[in-house]
This record gives sequence, C-alpha cells and structure tokens, in this order.
Amino acid sequence: MRHEATGNRKFISVVLGVFLLALNHSAQAQQPKKIPRIGVLPPGPISERTHLWEAFRQGLRELGYSEGQNIILVFPSGEVNQERLGQFAAELVSRRVDVIVTATTVAAHAVREATETIPIVTPVVADPVGTGLVASLARPGGNLTGLTTIASDLTGKRLELLKEVVPKISRVAVLSDPTNANDAPRKEAEIAARALGVQLQRLDARSATDFEGLFQAATKERAGGLIALDDGFTFTHRMAIVKLAAKRRLPAIYYFREFVEVGGLMSYGVHLSDLYYRAATYVDKILKGAKPADLPIEQPKKFEFFINLKAAKQIGLTIPPNVLARADRVIK
Repeated sequence: MRHEATGNRKFISVVLGVFLLALNHSAQAQQPKKIPRIGVLPPGPISERTHLWEAFRQGLRELGYSEGQNIILVFPSGEVNQERLGQFAAELVSRRVDVIVTATTVAAHAVREATETIPIVTPVVADPVGTGLVASLARPGGNLTGLTTIASDLTGKRLELLKEVVPKISRVAVLSDPTNANDAPRKEAEIAARALGVQLQRLDARSATDFEGLFQAATKERAGGLIALDDGFTFTHRMAIVKLAAKRRLPAIYYFREFVEVGGLMSYGVHLSDLYYRAATYVDKILKGAKPADLPIEQPKKFEFFINLKAAKQIGLTIPPNVLARADRVIK
C-alpha cells in the first residue's frame, strides 16, 4: 500500500508539472511580441530632410520592416534644432528605444553624451575617428557605427571645378561653421588652393544672422567665388546661403545636391540618400544581435555632380561644355 501511495504521488506530481508547463507556454504564446523601437534624431527640422529619411524608411521596407507592425520609429516631440540636440537625445533615451539613428557629427556627439549603452547608427558623419566618436573605421568600439561622408580630397575637387568654371578666379570665400570639430575639409581646401594659385577668405558663420555681413565682406574683398564646407549648420541654412550667393553674384559650389535643388549653382559630393538607405542595414543587423562595436563604418560608394543652368544665367555665368558633359544632372 505504501508503494502504491508513493507511486500515486509521483504520478500526480508529473501530471501537475506537465499542466503547469503547458500553462506557462500558453501564457508566453499569448504575450504580444515586443516591437523594436527606433529613435530618430535629425540634426535639424525633419521637414528639411524628408527625402533623406524616406530613403532610410525605404531601406527598412526592403529588409522586411513595416512601421507599426514589426518596427516603430520614434521621433522627438517638437521641432529639432541644433541648440537643443542634447535635450532631444535625452528624451529619446528616456523613451527606451532599442536603437538611435542620427546624422552629422554634432548630433552624434549629443547622442553619445546621452547614452553609452543604446546602439547608435549614423547615416552621415564626417570624420568619426578624428572627432573621437569611434576608435577606427574597421572596429568602431563603443556603441556607435554607421556610414561616413569622408572621402579623400572632395573639397579640393570642388575648388578645381570652380576654377574650371571661372578660370580667372584668384580669391575664393570659404563658408563654414567654426565650431565644427571636423577640420579636414578646410585643410583640403588650403592644399588645393596652393596648387591652383588661389587665395582663400574665411567666412565663419556661428548663426544665420552672420550671413549678410559675411557675404558683404566677401564682396568687399573681391572674392570671385564661394565654397561652403561640409557641416550640418550650412546644410540647415542652405536656402539663405544660396539666395545670398545669387544676390552677390558669387559663383558657388556646394557639397550636396540639396543646395542645387533650391537654386544653388553647383554641387559635388556623396549621394546622401544612398547613405541613409544603407543605414537601414545597420539597424537590421543590430536588431538581430550584432554589436555596433564590431560593425565597420562604411565609406561612400556613390558620388554626384549637379549643375543648375538657371542659377548660372541669373549671375551671368556660362558653364563650359566640357564641365557640363561631366555632370550627373543638369537643371535647366
């Protein structure tokens, strides 16, 4: 009888264990699967970069992600501006996102200061090694990875193109944000200027209110052309810069096509939309378990040269046929 009772107790224990295990599996099956939340911190108003973030979304869609179903994009509340990037970065961290996607060196630093644990993906950052964001392109270390706009001597190439369009040019105004940590474009411009026999005039803009006075100074010093250096500040204010260049009849070359699309004369640089599109692959890899520290930062693969003939006509400039022939797109 004692053996029979012991056997019954064992049988009941086994049945109860199976029952509890089944309940546990049932409860897990009923729990909704966690949808990854991707924080997005643009370096300025999202309306100014709609097409770029759409390229990022397209990359996600082609990887099988659908917003609201298996991924959620989380944007900061309110319009983003460069002066409050730290505040917006902290907000995204507090909203417990799984990855933060941001662009430009300044914005990347703001996010890095807000978190050392949440993975960060940058579609666009100028010099991640030189500005201290990563240890190296091959092995970033830390929690940041993505793509860089860095490519050898792009600024020098722009100066050469400007010289081809305006052969007699001897003085070029160089517009930039002096607080930008990436000094490589300025150094490239100085090297190219010496080779071409051109003098450079620095135009340091700390705020949009500086533009009028700086362009006036360029005219006073008889600058024959303008180059805008790569930074988020000049990109954000590209409309004002393009208008002032036209007003002062300054032939200008910029670093992204977006300047030409709002009336600028020429641009030569990386294909921004392609970088944003490719950033989606980094998000995908991280969500599948990859660590940012082990994902190499990739360099640009596509470059483009844009010319705006309307802008040329406005300032009385004729673009040489051999330069037009090399353009990827000519706006007429």
